[in-house]
Amino acid sequence: MKTIRPADIPTTQLHALMLGSIGPRPIAFASTISRNGQVNLSPFSFFNCFGSNPPILVFSPARRVRDNTMKHTLENVYEVPEVVINIVNYAIVEQMSLASTEYDKGINEFTKSGLTEQPSELVRPPRVKESPVQYECKVRRIIPLGSQGGAGNLIVCEIVLAHFNETIFDDKGQIDPFKLDLVSRMGGDWYCRANGDALFEVAKPVARKGIGVDSLPESIRLSSILTGNHLGKLGNTEQLPDRSALASVDIPANFAHLSGHRLAAALLDANLIDAAWKVLLNA
Repeated sequence: MKTIRPADIPTTQLHALMLGSIGPRPIAFASTISRNGQVNLSPFSFFNCFGSNPPILVFSPARRVRDNTMKHTLENVYEVPEVVINIVNYAIVEQMSLASTEYDKGINEFTKSGLTEQPSELVRPPRVKESPVQYECKVRRIIPLGSQGGAGNLIVCEIVLAHFNETIFDDKGQIDPFKLDLVSRMGGDWYCRANGDALFEVAKPVARKGIGVDSLPESIRLSSILTGNHLGKLGNTEQLPDRSALASVDIPANFAHLSGHRLAAALLDANLIDAAWKVLLNA
């Protein structure tokens, strides 16, 4: 391991290491307005949700490292404590990136990026019409985390009105991640697109209590072939299956070229958990 003490390296280097290793980070595309009506639009990847009752979003415009000045978004929310958090999907990622340009104060990033201002209903800053989800928020608190360049400023926002494009919902009324097509921030110039093979499901252990990896038979737990992810799937089983109950489980023909733990691993990768158990318990 390469071990680094933050105080021993420049802030710019630490910043790059953090952004390169902590991600993908959701993007708050924040629209704000100054007391004299100047609109600002800027993205921030220090962002997430922190509660649903009350519904709280928090994002953090850091002080500029190069000259320790405040960003226009931060100046605006001190003057007018309201913000719209517009969610970024792949369809607007290039325009969002353009809006991150350090334009002079008073320049409207809506105009520069070609995005459309849409009036909000309960707050003064406008929404991004092209954004699939828009949260109108009141700023509850601004928490400075330091006074030097690179210091964050937590803007704690309460959602007062939310807007969702109807095209992102499935037939059950749930948001379909493939239709939403979110993007997130990585380090440098890199982004991540939440679509295609990048999306996968992991069963949440909330409705049942898994036996845990420690309860797996030693021959399985200490396997040189099964990975931690494989063991995690098996550990999410409520109890060790009965061999007789697995007798009727079929092993798909396209796995016939494999055997033993390699076969079990391939079945687990395909989420054929019962079939994997059949192989493992009869090995």
